[in-house]
Amino acid sequence: QVQLVESGGGLVQAGGSLRLSCAASGRTFSTYAMGWFRQAPGKEREFVSAISWSGGVTYYAAYVKGRFTISRDNAKNTVLLQSNSLKPEDTAVYYCAARVGGVPTTIAEEYNYWGQGTQVTVSS
Repeated sequence: QVQLVESGGGLVQAGGSLRLSCAASGRTFSTYAMGWFRQAPGKEREFVSAISWSGGVTYYAAYVKGRFTISRDNAKNTVLLQSNSLKPEDTAVYYCAARVGGVPTTIAEEYNYWGQGTQVTVSS
């Protein structure tokens, strides 16, 4: 079992930056792949980014590539999402997720554990 707690969301103007953090409990954090997903009001949850257990493999959705950077610190049981050049369409609740096995995917249903989410609001 792993528990995930996101933080770092907030209100920011278009063009601004936020750094989202996901803190994980448990001693097996380094064995999980980690992902970030988001859900805007009235829309389905969508993939944002993912990282392998070692940090050596990363994936990004096309709509955030070049603006967002995912990273992890296994010693601190933390995964980060640095979000730059934010746009109003990035407004959503952002969720951190963990996948057993260490291989990242873009599919939400393949993740085993989820945090409660952190709200990101980008004003125009």
